[in-house]
Parts: sequence; structure tokens; C-alpha cells
Amino acid sequence: MSPLNDRADRAGHTAIAGCGTGGAAEAVHHLDRLILLGIAADLHRRTRLRDGESHDPCAVAEDLGAAPRHRWIAGHWLAALHENGLVSRNGAGGYHGLHSPRRAELAEARTRMGSARAALGYPAELAELMLRSLRLLPALLSDEVGVQALLYPDGELTTAEAVYRGNLISRYLNAAAAEVLRDLAERVNRPLRILELGAGVGATTADLLPALAGHPVEFYLFTDLSPFFLDTARRRFGAGFLRYALLDIARDLPHQPGGLDLVVAATMAHNAPHVGRLLDQVAALLAPGGRVLLIETVREHPQSLTSMPFALSTAGGPPERHDARAGTTRTYLRREEWLAALGGSGLRVDVDLPRQGDPLTALSQRLFVATR
Repeated sequence: MSPLNDRADRAGHTAIAGCGTGGAAEAVHHLDRLILLGIAADLHRRTRLRDGESHDPCAVAEDLGAAPRHRWIAGHWLAALHENGLVSRNGAGGYHGLHSPRRAELAEARTRMGSARAALGYPAELAELMLRSLRLLPALLSDEVGVQALLYPDGELTTAEAVYRGNLISRYLNAAAAEVLRDLAERVNRPLRILELGAGVGATTADLLPALAGHPVEFYLFTDLSPFFLDTARRRFGAGFLRYALLDIARDLPHQPGGLDLVVAATMAHNAPHVGRLLDQVAALLAPGGRVLLIETVREHPQSLTSMPFALSTAGGPPERHDARAGTTRTYLRREEWLAALGGSGLRVDVDLPRQGDPLTALSQRLFVATR
């Protein structure tokens, strides 16, 4: 891997210096287990799976009173429970033998969550989000409560900041990303042109902007699908070289005459119906030597099962995918799939972090940087 990979890795670890990472894998396991047990308890309490017979996901969704667009989530959960040994599945796709968590088992999982949260540098708001989502499963499934109300209670960003910025892996990845931008700014001999896709709460933007200090910038185009995030960003970051625009990555990306130096997509490129097509479009926007910077989850951990699927549901059910995820309910691409997709779009991967063997890999979030 490139020298830039080494510098970005050092910058990331400097940002979390003093924070132990050796227990990351165990901590992730405990948080995943809490959510799995909570889902199993809810299914045992509210569905026919408690009778010991085999039932298909559609029947379980009916018992749960799931809204039409959320009915697919029952099958998604059952697959995760099966993968983790908490329910059995027969050859016909019916589920049976659901584990019924004991009260003491749930209490122990709740207790372990506290130490796991601290080990991963998760703020208290993130732990509360997990517990609140479990309490609200019936209302989430029936669509009486939207997941946005969990992530942005009363329009506040504190919880979302905890999810996307205020934790160990986000601090590492954002600091590494900022080092990549500093390196780029020193190499380009004209004002920089930058596009950020799906910038959301600006969790990555906030760490990238300081890296531009002292460097000429023609524009930094902050885009998102939601006017809410654009308005929030305007208040937070102001104007200057920052511009703001609505953009849906499922549609064609904007044309930038002369080419872009950097396209940023932090925890959002997986939302594209076909990531290969998105990366082809991104590559076409880049000037020679321009870079794409991705922060991506490469495995769906159970701890996100009570939030992420609800955010992805469409009027027709699960999100439509036309890439390696086609025909599945997978949310994310694997690391190897991202590397292949970047290469397939004519981009050379220069940064792939965390390094293999780093305890941070247990969190399954990565930084990819590729150059045209």
C-alpha cells in the first residue's frame, strides 16, 4: 500500500492516542448480543414463533403488525438471529426453535453494554439510542414512530453526532481522511474543487474543513437529499468557499466543468442502487490525479438492526439493489467488493484502513481512498 496509507493510519491513531483498542472485538460482540437478545425477546413475546412450530417470515411480520414497507424487516431479523444461533431454519425457509431470553440474561447483556460502550468510545447518547430502539420496536415496525425521531429527537443532532462522529472508529477514520485531504491540498497547484455527497450532519465535513486551512479552495460543495441537513450545515459552517445543494445520488451526479479534485462520500455510498454505476460517475467527475474518499461499513452488525433497516425501507419494501447485493436484503458491500468496484471504475486504491490485524477492524468501518 502507498506511503499515504501509512501517514493516514498514523494520523488516525494519533487522534485516538491513549484509548485502548485491544478489547474492541469483545465490546462489539456484547453490543451485538444485546440487540439480538432484545429482538428475540420481542419476537417471542409477540409472534407465533413461541409455539414451537415452523413459520415463514411473512407470518411473523403479520404477527408483528408491521407496516407494508417494513414487512421485509422480519425476515431480515430472522436471518440474523439464525446466523447467530438464536433460531433454527428448515429447508423450506421456515423458522422455529426461537431462543427465549431469560430476564437474567437480558439484565446481564444490559450490564455488559455499559463497559462495551466505554471500550469503544461510544457516548451515552449512542447507548440510549440502542435501548430506546428496542423499547420502540412495536411502534417502529407499525410506522407509528420513524427512525428519524430516534436519530434526531426534537430536531437535535446530539444523537446523530454520537453515531457518526463521537466514537472511537469515527475519530480514527475522520482524522485519517483529513490527512488525505491535507496531502491532496499540498499536491494540487490550483484552488481545490471538492464535492461531498450525502454529507448529512456534517460529521466528516467538520474534520475535513480544518485540513484546508491555508490552502486556496474554489469551492466545497456540500450536498444532501434533505433540506434539513443543508439548513443545518449553513448555520454550522457558514459560507465562504462552501456551497450547498440538494442532490440525490440515485440520479445523475452534477457535471463540474474542469474536473473535481476530491469527491467525499462518508457512510452513504452504500445507499446507491448500484455502487459500480455511482463510482463510474464519480470517476468521470474527477480531474486526472483527483481522488474519491469513501468511509464505509463493510458488514452489518446486529447492533444496527433496530435502526438502519427502518431508515432504508421504501414504499415498496426493501431498498432496490442492482449490484452484488441484488436479490438480498444486504445493506453493505464487503471490503473485497468495494476494492473490486473501485478498480472496475478505473480508480487506483491508495488507502485502505484500518490495517488488517488492527483491533479497530472489529468495528467493520473502513476508509477507502482511490485516485483517478
